[in-house]
Amino acid sequence: MARGSTMQTAVLGAPGVKGRKVRALKRNDKDAVAGLIRSIAGIEEQGAFFVFDLAAVVDLYSRWCRALDGVRPYYAVKCNPEPAMLGAMAALGAGFDCASRAEIEAVLALGVVEPGSIVYANPCKPEAHLRYAAEVGVNLTTYDTEDEVAKVKRCHPSCDLLLRIKGPDNPDAKIDLGTKYGARADEVVPLLRAAQRAGLRVAGVAFHVGACTSRVDVYRGAIEAARVAFDAAAQLGMPPMRVLDIGGGFMPDATFDGAAEAIGEALAQHFPRGCGVDVISEPGQYFAERAFTLAARVIGRRTRGEARQYWIDDGIYGALSCTILGDYVPRPRPLTAPHPPGGEKKCTTYASTVFGPTCDSRDKVVTGYQLPEMNVGDWVVFDGIGAYAASSGSNFNGFLISDIKTHLAYSA
Repeated sequence: MARGSTMQTAVLGAPGVKGRKVRALKRNDKDAVAGLIRSIAGIEEQGAFFVFDLAAVVDLYSRWCRALDGVRPYYAVKCNPEPAMLGAMAALGAGFDCASRAEIEAVLALGVVEPGSIVYANPCKPEAHLRYAAEVGVNLTTYDTEDEVAKVKRCHPSCDLLLRIKGPDNPDAKIDLGTKYGARADEVVPLLRAAQRAGLRVAGVAFHVGACTSRVDVYRGAIEAARVAFDAAAQLGMPPMRVLDIGGGFMPDATFDGAAEAIGEALAQHFPRGCGVDVISEPGQYFAERAFTLAARVIGRRTRGEARQYWIDDGIYGALSCTILGDYVPRPRPLTAPHPPGGEKKCTTYASTVFGPTCDSRDKVVTGYQLPEMNVGDWVVFDGIGAYAASSGSNFNGFLISDIKTHLAYSA
């Protein structure tokens, strides 16, 4: 994919984006963002909504290509399945990491993604979902048990396999996926033999070091372990493996550069260019997190002395479920008037509790958080909330996650 304006053109013409209104934004201008949110909030009966800045995804994709040249990202659909997000990633040249039939359907519905650009990255799959993958030609999946080998043999015998291995222990990770998935070192050869006996092709190895980690040594250890698995397959006389999937867990902050450097060094040592192995990855949060902003309306308030309590029309059962299921730290800010020429005017703040709209007293977004006085009808904004917000919410108490609409923007 070409860079610069060509990437912008491709994204704006992508399925899921084309035909929808895309509002223009001035880059790094908080007043412009506030003005955009204010204009949307003025729509009659408008409830909580997202603003998706497509340019953020373009910037992050460019950064990815510079730091991890040769590692194709397969976007993790579970992180944020917004159709415009999927379309933008497809237009930029990404593949897709899908974990269920519904996710495969969402990607194929774009009409531009070939089944060969999808990895069914769920080591334990429902048989009906696996049969669907066979029907639509998704022919690459992960496994880490002998039972899964038998299941694939029954339901999708033409499917290639990626052996999911357990990487180094990583207590630093926000979510340690190694407690649920991944073959241990002593299980690698038996699992390779199981696939060999079943007549299934093991195309490569996959791992995931865990979500939101700041450690880089785990990538080196996992890539070294993958090399051992590749060598074990060769010693068993299996066909040469051709895929290394280094998983996800990347963050769009300074830790990414350190991780990319460690990965590059480890790949150069164990899987140098020209060795015949395609290296892919499964980033989700890296691309989605910063690209989305949530605006929620204040629907109730209470004053108790110097303390303030507010109710908003989204909470931990909706988009803000990412505060529980992800690592999102909510920092609500009121949608204020444009900043005066001399900067922001300081105002009195109060220790505030912000509740979600459901009847559950646990539906609490922040407690003791300093906020200025707000009134019913005012709006609060949550920045950088693109990861596991739209995808993890529920319909509890009749507040539907699907009612939270996404408005598109492009900052330039």
